[in-house]
Amino acid sequence: MPRSSFQRLLDIGGTLVVLAILGFLLLPAIVVTLAAFNDKALLSFPPQALSLRWFAKAIAYDDFREGFGNGLIVTIWSSTIALIVGATFAFALDRYQFRLKAAIEGILLSPLVVPHFTVGLGFLILAAQIGLMRGYTIVVVCHVILVLPFVLRSVYVSLRNLDRRLELAASSLGAPPHLVLATITLPLLLPGLVSGWLFAAILSFNEFTASLFVTAQRTQTLPVAMYNYVREYADPSMAAISVMYIVATAALLTFANAFLGLGKVLNVEHGR
Repeated sequence: MPRSSFQRLLDIGGTLVVLAILGFLLLPAIVVTLAAFNDKALLSFPPQALSLRWFAKAIAYDDFREGFGNGLIVTIWSSTIALIVGATFAFALDRYQFRLKAAIEGILLSPLVVPHFTVGLGFLILAAQIGLMRGYTIVVVCHVILVLPFVLRSVYVSLRNLDRRLELAASSLGAPPHLVLATITLPLLLPGLVSGWLFAAILSFNEFTASLFVTAQRTQTLPVAMYNYVREYADPSMAAISVMYIVATAALLTFANAFLGLGKVLNVEHGR
């Protein structure tokens, strides 16, 4: 068989494999979407009638509304704190050489490999040891730890893509370091900063495993409220909430990709 024909078969086979994997990954979302718009509580295919009743029920449920509000509070605080801390550490790791640099970087990135239930349980034990109630403080600190690696990565890559010659040019013209930071560095880092905050916000708002340990009834986030709901009820309201999650997350990522350029944020340009 000629090599060109063999190569075409490989290309077609690779495309089919990718499509099969995408279909396998999207299948649960398709089933959930069908359940959310189904008129009946039991899923039937094809649906006999379409309805928005489960969306209305989910929006009207008090625990979901309170969980949504609590989630926004936790998300805004944790994402903002993680952005400040992560950007500071990313700048230090990129610009300076110091002892224990590798160890500090490993500690900051460790939440990527440590199971979230371990982090949540650890914060629960810590809160009990120091007599701290399961209020917003412990939840926010826990979420900051979990989302910090993503902010650190986003800002660090933006720093690596930054053209240092612009900063050197400003310095050579007499601009002091703080003015270079405010007028050159931060504006150029803005896509990475916004993307880091956005990723942190999405992850924080969707965090469940650790939140289950550190939240109480008055501070429970939406994922925890959903977990408590599904223990008592078995209707497609959960599917409706899931569809809203999917749409909101996809919209935010589309916005970030269109206006911030996720390709530049997530990949270091070679030949710096």
